[in-house]
Amino acid sequence: MKLTINGLSVNYFGDPKKQSIVFVHGFPYDYSMWESQIEALKSEFYCIAYDVRGLGESYVGDGQYTMEFFVDDLFAIIYEMKLTKPILCGLSMGGYISLRAVERNQDLFAGLILCDTRSDADDNAGRLKRSAHLNQINTEGLIKFVDQFITNCFADETPKEQEEMFLRTLSKAHKNDPTGVKGAILAIMSRTDTTPFLPQIKIPTLVLCGSFDKLTPTSIMREMADKIHSSEFAIIPNAGHMTPLENPDCVSDLIKGFLWRKIL
Repeated sequence: MKLTINGLSVNYFGDPKKQSIVFVHGFPYDYSMWESQIEALKSEFYCIAYDVRGLGESYVGDGQYTMEFFVDDLFAIIYEMKLTKPILCGLSMGGYISLRAVERNQDLFAGLILCDTRSDADDNAGRLKRSAHLNQINTEGLIKFVDQFITNCFADETPKEQEEMFLRTLSKAHKNDPTGVKGAILAIMSRTDTTPFLPQIKIPTLVLCGSFDKLTPTSIMREMADKIHSSEFAIIPNAGHMTPLENPDCVSDLIKGFLWRKIL
């Protein structure tokens, strides 16, 4: 089922009376990157997955986004759908949104799942790289940027070993509005550093990272997990940055086990 909240395309699955979990996708993807996890969890949990502003089928507007806007959008979904203590699950950019949302109002959530993400803000080198991405979209077009960026998100073997999934993921990203993609880059550049807040996280937290993740390596994510009190950390084998797509069964099993142990 689908509804629109503040211009956002919001998909929901399962029984609203059950424990809710909100999935927040990465850049430059859409909600469908979580389809395997939703399929595995929807019989036991109320699953909500939406397209972040500017991506997928959600509102694009002028592309002048900030990370705070993204968090406001997430809160709007929670309030409009009357979700009580949802679990928050975010990957990469979705992890940035999730960490900032928990920092702003931890009491709103029952648990946190962080996949292939980081808590620190961009350093100067990171900002310059994202600025180059904006320029590449302007000068060479969205498709060339997407092809290069997304290929780097996967383990080296994935495009060949899981060709159908990889090409399907590229095709979906090609359909994004360039203005929305650039707006998401600006929002990522605008994010604050949530690292000092990590020791204050008290809700149950699961941290997952692909064994071949080049963007947020296991060493960085393990260090982040160590700062979160009583968090659980797991490495997803045979996966790069896009763990829910590259090794969906492993990710779903780990999430389900965590939820049953720590939440229900």
